[in-house]
Amino acid sequence: MTLYLIGIGLCDEKDISVKGLEIVKNARAVYVEQYTNVLQVGVDRLETLYGRKVEIAAREDIEKRGGEIIASARDTDVAILIVGDVFSATTHSDLYLRARQAGVAVHVVHNASVMTAIGATGLSLYKFGKTASVPFYSSEHPVDTPYTILSENLLLGMHTLMLLDLDPKTRRFMTISEAIVELRRMEERKENHIIRDNTLVVGCARLGCPDSRIAFGTLSEIEKIDFGKPPSCLIIPGQMHFMEEDVLRTFNREL
Repeated sequence: MTLYLIGIGLCDEKDISVKGLEIVKNARAVYVEQYTNVLQVGVDRLETLYGRKVEIAAREDIEKRGGEIIASARDTDVAILIVGDVFSATTHSDLYLRARQAGVAVHVVHNASVMTAIGATGLSLYKFGKTASVPFYSSEHPVDTPYTILSENLLLGMHTLMLLDLDPKTRRFMTISEAIVELRRMEERKENHIIRDNTLVVGCARLGCPDSRIAFGTLSEIEKIDFGKPPSCLIIPGQMHFMEEDVLRTFNREL
C-alpha cells in the first residue's frame, strides 16, 4: 500500500491534476493540510468534485500524528493533499523522509506552487535568490532573517521572494503592508539601510487564481494598496533585464 503526497495547486478544487484526482478517488483515507497555504474555496468544494470525504489535517496532525498516518499506509492507500506543491514546505519533506525510513511506499504528485507562479510577474525564475519568510512581529523574539536574506540576495543582484506569515486556524494572514512595516522595523536595527520609500517592489495576491493581483511600484506606493484576500507575497527585485522591466511596467496600472 502507499502514502500519496498530492499537490493540489493554488486556487480551487479544479487545480488538482487528473493523476491526483484518480488517486484520491481510490484512496481509503484523504486528508488536506491548510496551514502552509490556503485555497480560495472550502473543503466542501473539494469533497463535491472528488466524491470523497476529505479530513482537514492541522499542523499538529501532520507533525505529531504523522507516524499514525504513515503506519496506516502500510495496509491501505492514504492521500495527503497539499496546497501548492508537495515540497514547498519542509513539513512535507519531513513526512516523506519518515515514511521512507519506515519502509512505507511513498508516491508524489506535483503541482504548481508560489515558487513557479511568481513567473507571472515577468521576473525570471532563474534570477531569484534565497526565499525569505516574514513572520508576525514578536517583541520577545524579534527576527532579522528576512532582512539578512534580502541583503545577501541584493548583493548578488538576485530577486527576493518574501512569503508572508499566516495562521489559517485563527484566520490571521499577514498583508503586504504589514510585511513592509516589519521590514522597516528590521532595518531600524541595522547600520546599513538597503530599502527606501522609492525602492521598487512587487506585491502579489492570490497567484494562480482568476482574480490574482500583481502591482509594481515603489515601496511607499505598494504599502498603501489593499490587495484583498490572502495569500499574498512580496518581491523585491535585484538587477533586472530590460524585458523583466518591460513586463513589470504593465502592472503599474494596478496602482
